[in-house]
Amino acid sequence: MENIEESPADEQAQTPPERGLLHIWQSAGPSAQLPPERVLLSRPVLQTALGEHHGLLLTQGGLVYSFGELLWRHVSVPVSAPVLEGSLLGKTVVHVAAGGFHCGALSEQGNIFMWGENTAGQCGLTEKGAAANITVSEPSPISVVDNDVIPPAAVRIVDLAFGREHSLALSAQNELWAWGSGCQLGLVTSTFPVWIPQKVEHLAGRHVIQVSCGAYHSLALVRSLPLKNYNTQNPPEKRERGQSPHYSVTEKEESFTVDGGHYCPLGVELTEVMTEETSQRRRGPRRRLQPRGRSAGSSPGSAAGLCPNSEDGKSNTKQKNLPVGTRLEPDGLTERDGSPKSHPLSGWRSNKNSALSDERELQNLLQKLSGHSLETRDTSGLGDTDSLSSYTSDDSCVSSTPSTDLLTSSYNEESSITSQTNKNSGLSVSYSSSPVCLEDVRLSLEAEKQALQGQKSSSLTNINQRGKASTNRRRSLPGTPTRGSPRQRRTCACRPSSAGRVHSTAPKEAGDGLPSLDTEVWSWGRGSEGQLGHGDQLARLQPLCIKSLKGEEVIQVAAGSHHSLALTAHCQVYSWGSNMCGQLGHVNSPVTVPQQAKLSEGLRVWDLSAGQSHSLLLADGDCVQPVLLYCGQQQEPMTVQSERSHRGQRSHHRSPNRAESYTVRPTLLPFCMEMGYISSVCSGGQSCAVLADHNIMGFISAIHELASRERQFYCWLSSVRKLLLTPLRNRESASSSLGEPCTHLFFSLCESFARLSTLIGQHSTSLTYFLHDVQGCDVTSLPLLTHTEHFLDIYKEYCSSVGNFQVMGGFQPLHKLSLECLGSQQTVLAQLCVSDQAVSGDVDLVSMLYWPLQQLHQYSRVLLKLAACYDVLTTEYQSLHQGCSQYESLSSSLLRRKKEAEITFLFWKTHSGKTEDLRLAQRRVVCESSNRSLTLQNAGRFSNHWFILFNDALVHTQFSTHHVYPLTCLWVKPVTEDSSGLYAIKITCPEESFTVVASTPQEKNKWLRSLNQALDQVLGGGGQGSSPGVMGMSRTASYTFTGEGRFKDAQYTGGWLAGRVHGRGTMKWPDGRTYVGNFKNGVEDGYGECIIPNKVLHKPDSYQGHWRDGKIHGFGKYKYASGEVYEGCFSDGQRHGYGMLSSGKLAKNSSSVFIGHWVHDKKTGYGVYDDITRGEKYMGLWLDEQRHGTAVVVTQYGVYFEGTFKDNKMSGPGLLVSDDDTAFHGEFSDDWTVNGKGVLTLANGDCLDGLFTGEWSAGLKVVGTYTKPVAEELEHKDRNSLLRLGQYVVPAGQRWLCVFDECWSRLGCDAAGKGERTVAWENIAVSITSARRHSPDLTRSQTKVLESLELIPQHGVPVTTANYDNIRRYLIKACETPLHPLGWLVETLVTVYRMTYVGVGSNRRLLRQAVLEVQGYLTHFFRIVRFLFPGLPDDGGIIPEPPASNGRHDSNTAEQGSVLVVSCSSLLLPLLLPRLYPPLFTLYCLQEEQEEAQYWDRILRLNKQPDQSLLSFLGVQEKFWPVWMSILGEKKQIVSSSKDACFVSAVETLQQISTTFTPSDKLLVIQKTFEELTQEIKPMLQGEFLWCMDDLLPLFLYLVLRARIRNLGAEVNMIEDLMDPNVQHGELGLMFTTLKACYIQIQQESTT
Repeated sequence: MENIEESPADEQAQTPPERGLLHIWQSAGPSAQLPPERVLLSRPVLQTALGEHHGLLLTQGGLVYSFGELLWRHVSVPVSAPVLEGSLLGKTVVHVAAGGFHCGALSEQGNIFMWGENTAGQCGLTEKGAAANITVSEPSPISVVDNDVIPPAAVRIVDLAFGREHSLALSAQNELWAWGSGCQLGLVTSTFPVWIPQKVEHLAGRHVIQVSCGAYHSLALVRSLPLKNYNTQNPPEKRERGQSPHYSVTEKEESFTVDGGHYCPLGVELTEVMTEETSQRRRGPRRRLQPRGRSAGSSPGSAAGLCPNSEDGKSNTKQKNLPVGTRLEPDGLTERDGSPKSHPLSGWRSNKNSALSDERELQNLLQKLSGHSLETRDTSGLGDTDSLSSYTSDDSCVSSTPSTDLLTSSYNEESSITSQTNKNSGLSVSYSSSPVCLEDVRLSLEAEKQALQGQKSSSLTNINQRGKASTNRRRSLPGTPTRGSPRQRRTCACRPSSAGRVHSTAPKEAGDGLPSLDTEVWSWGRGSEGQLGHGDQLARLQPLCIKSLKGEEVIQVAAGSHHSLALTAHCQVYSWGSNMCGQLGHVNSPVTVPQQAKLSEGLRVWDLSAGQSHSLLLADGDCVQPVLLYCGQQQEPMTVQSERSHRGQRSHHRSPNRAESYTVRPTLLPFCMEMGYISSVCSGGQSCAVLADHNIMGFISAIHELASRERQFYCWLSSVRKLLLTPLRNRESASSSLGEPCTHLFFSLCESFARLSTLIGQHSTSLTYFLHDVQGCDVTSLPLLTHTEHFLDIYKEYCSSVGNFQVMGGFQPLHKLSLECLGSQQTVLAQLCVSDQAVSGDVDLVSMLYWPLQQLHQYSRVLLKLAACYDVLTTEYQSLHQGCSQYESLSSSLLRRKKEAEITFLFWKTHSGKTEDLRLAQRRVVCESSNRSLTLQNAGRFSNHWFILFNDALVHTQFSTHHVYPLTCLWVKPVTEDSSGLYAIKITCPEESFTVVASTPQEKNKWLRSLNQALDQVLGGGGQGSSPGVMGMSRTASYTFTGEGRFKDAQYTGGWLAGRVHGRGTMKWPDGRTYVGNFKNGVEDGYGECIIPNKVLHKPDSYQGHWRDGKIHGFGKYKYASGEVYEGCFSDGQRHGYGMLSSGKLAKNSSSVFIGHWVHDKKTGYGVYDDITRGEKYMGLWLDEQRHGTAVVVTQYGVYFEGTFKDNKMSGPGLLVSDDDTAFHGEFSDDWTVNGKGVLTLANGDCLDGLFTGEWSAGLKVVGTYTKPVAEELEHKDRNSLLRLGQYVVPAGQRWLCVFDECWSRLGCDAAGKGERTVAWENIAVSITSARRHSPDLTRSQTKVLESLELIPQHGVPVTTANYDNIRRYLIKACETPLHPLGWLVETLVTVYRMTYVGVGSNRRLLRQAVLEVQGYLTHFFRIVRFLFPGLPDDGGIIPEPPASNGRHDSNTAEQGSVLVVSCSSLLLPLLLPRLYPPLFTLYCLQEEQEEAQYWDRILRLNKQPDQSLLSFLGVQEKFWPVWMSILGEKKQIVSSSKDACFVSAVETLQQISTTFTPSDKLLVIQKTFEELTQEIKPMLQGEFLWCMDDLLPLFLYLVLRARIRNLGAEVNMIEDLMDPNVQHGELGLMFTTLKACYIQIQQESTT
């Protein structure tokens, strides 16, 4: 005890705080209440907790003080001078809790500190105290660890609640943990005490909001579970109030009864001995007998598992917890008729206080037999304590204990003298249970058996109900623990504030952050007094849902010693349990189920607490300041002797109908008004405490006023909903009375009213929690400020639903229906009307349902009051002021809407029948021209034009017809006044325009303003209007076209500009056509996607691409319903320009691909047609879908034909060459049909000259001359035949002009080279930007490339060596990006090239055409590049500036005399050739096939020789023979048998020629090979060394042989054909000639 600071520290300050004022007093009823004692501390008190005879205070800064009987320290501390708990300094405590005789504190980090009595393990296994210690004198930490997770994790606690022998903790995950002793723990265990906190598994997976502990029972407020998982069948039971129609597993188990099983009502299996005792007790009558001088009890040390229900009146303090909730499935135990159940074991009761005499017990027994429902209670006051744990109950639960495994109860060794001393002194000295012997237990049980003879089981229920229940008994099976259920681990929605009241922050809803009202109350523990609320007096081992409270919107629970309280959002209090002293606030029977406390009219309870035998309520009264209500005993504490006499006199007055000893309803405590503004109440034992605040600057009163008004408002809403809306909605005749449209609107009104009601209920609850912690909460956290949008939306929706119902005239039939339906309730309903609403007692439903809107003004007013408490520059002031403005603005806006609805209703009432079809619920009248204030221009004298402006449309009525113009597609423009003097307004609609004329300038301005305001409102503005003529020229709207034209009956949604579709939009036609894309000036223009249904094939055509002036125009992809796909250019809806058409698939009978030029939807110009089915490929000219002109045809069998076509067939001269070199040159008349003169040349050179007829594949008829040439002529003949190839071919420069034309058009040029250069660059930038915008899934590298291409490079300056590289790099990036016009060009050229020369086109006779085609590409491409960069010289031109570094060769430039030569091949071939390489190189390989075979044969044969032998064979001089070779850095001598050891580096370099694509790169490889060779030769020779061809050729021949390059002939020929002509005669040309000579030499090497 030395380390406790006993000094009531400096606490009495000169100026006490104005917040957190604490008042404490002893409860004795309002007539004889002791005056409250003010506890003066220097710091505001944040929370107080009261135990049986002690209390705790939590002050600002997290300091904890103790007072009262601190029995664990053997000291008594007056409440006026509380003691600081020094060991908790620095822990920042945020919450304190007091049990019967133990204490707890919770730190900001969620750690628990416990001290006090620990006989039942209620303080846990602390570090300072071992399990054997019966007390813990100092606050000691205990840890809560979740072992279900891996690794085990510490649990953060946010709330505590303590009973006499148990402790509960609520975690941040809203799970419950328990330790201590007894069934009130709710744990699945039979071993007590429980020293280490364990999770209450039965509530695992549910969202516990708050928890409270009585002496031996527990309550939990839990959020309800959603109703979607119930699939059980509903038994035909009568439902209780608020009960869900769904039943849980537990209820299904209850639907059958079990006879004589070995199961007690607590769900615990009994032993044989217990069963025998039970049956005896069940048979015989029950008397109360007990050994003299013994106090029946349950000692945790011996047999603590009996779960006794205390009968003395001790209570722990009401615990306030952090309310965060989930929905729970209903669970509970009730009879079919809703009456509580009794049970055979409910009379199994141990004895009461040993101080009572036998006469007292006999009297008690007589009272029981007389049918009283109220239990006699000992009301001795403070002295009513023998020991802290020595109390028993009717319902004991079984546990195994160290002493015995029988059902036993232990008794304290306390003499009656000790009891008397305790009672007289008012201080319990012996607070622990003494050890007992088994003999005492046996004697006690025998006495119990005798006492049970001849008496039925007693309960707290009515005698009549008891008789019925005894004949229809059911086993009470507690709910099955939900082990294995998924854990819903959520972070706590509200963290404990440093202020200390953890429970004060509102329980957060998962969605909107407001408290949940969909809650349930669960209870467990002892139930001998009915305190569990399940309709019986049975104990519950595990939590069970109280069904009758389901749906009652409970927001707070409190547990007294043996009674329970629940507070609803409707400010009603439900109470159940012991009512010995009237603590329930009613005398309703039975007390085993929740009953409403009887509150005086106008009182709304918003906080409550329960003590040992009293209840304390905090309520709203007539004024803003809250009032205190008290339920409980009405006399001062008496001595034991006078108490005995009083008990004898009062014993027969305890039935509900004779209750003179206490008041029937809660009574007002008059002294509460002197305390200030009370924020919370607390009870414990026989003490009461309140925390109050002084009204500083009006802040406290403003907060209380806001909360009080909101609670009152919620009660009003609930009453209206209950009395008016719900009965009318459920009435069957509602539909017939209201009519179809009004019924729907009425249901909508009821739903919006319900949503408003729910919001207000949540808000009032949230404000109640805010008041509990008004010191610690930030004013900016008020829901009015944090959820402003939600409030505004709900109020707007509600106002609209009431207005819609009013406009459609629904209130008149509703009023009649209410008169029929409600009857006597009319007077009650009239009381809900404010004074100016009711006229002669009649209910004005319109005013009543509009009345909630006034609350918005109250919000604004209170927020303004609160803002006045802060400095203007603070964030609090700004937030409050902004909120005030928003609610005031909404209030004004909704009042305007209300007025509009009233005006509209009167309008329809006046003009009923004329335009009834225009009457819509959401439609409001703005203005109308029935007084001829507005008419149509140039209207006839006798015409009748009536304009009505609604909030959504302008209606023009003429006689019996009317035209409706939706405002979303209406454009208004004032006509400037001219000499005509007309006050005109021009109105534009999508399909027509007209001008209206006003009678006066004022009328014109009025209509113009009204039109603009209505337009502004429709278009999403504030309805304030804007300058005339500017209102929404560009907007997004939906419209259905009705007039004739392309858009007839089409529905459009998208952008508009001044009455025409403009911008992005969607157009849908009734026949299924759909267009999604850009519009311009009323037609499709820009990129768009279109679907056109094909009724014949039942599949749609689809197009994706560009449009212009309503037609397909530009590049796009068209998929036909037939399966054909066209991708290419369009013009005015027709295929025009370059395009590729794929017909069918490979599996179909006819599959083909055409790629080429189109004119007006027909193939015209050069194109390639690949007939996949026939295996033929046509490459030539077309005219009107027919082959016409010169062309080449190749087949899959290697036949090559070139010639002229006419009318889609071979006609005229042609050359046909078969795969074996047989050639025919002559006249053709049809496909593959010869008719006329010709020359047939065979493969061996023989010729046949004459007249030929017949088909090539079927056989030719010949009339002619056969010639066999002599040997000398063979060579000459071959050369001539080669020269003849290509004479009927379309020149390479004239092919694919359509592709280049499309590229020019994309650059903005009408023809090649005709256009503005700046426009071209702008088009490039625009295309790149739009491509980036329409391609959101680009990678980061792609995005970077596009960003760099968006920048227009310097293109007008002369090209120098410095910026030439920039141009080259730009072209590389551009050609790699298909979104760039140049990139598209390269991609398309690659496509057409592959289409031409891949597959059937891989014919060796096409090689020359393929090479010329590449050169043609380069020419056209270079022209485009020079157009973009005019500073580039002509092909072969020079850049006359010196290069950046001498002697350095660039791959794309040739150095000649210190100048750079630029050619199309050097600049563009590296961009094109790598993509064209595969088909081109394949043709080279096919062309050189025979030569390659000879070359490779020589390579294989010659490479069999060792190095020295091969060098000698090739004639290499010995001075060039290497002597040493390097292997892994070691020099080794080359011997005669060495192979592949000479010139290794040069050989490897030469092998790289196969890995390069362009001739320039291949030449560089040859050059590097020479350099490597020179480097290896130099060390062998002394002095300067120059190559001569005699020395070089044999050496290079060796390199070529050892390199073993496949297809070297193809490589050589490709370099020769495509190399830059500028380097042919230089050093690179010489090196290439050497390589070619080597190839020829190897090929012609003798094989012998």
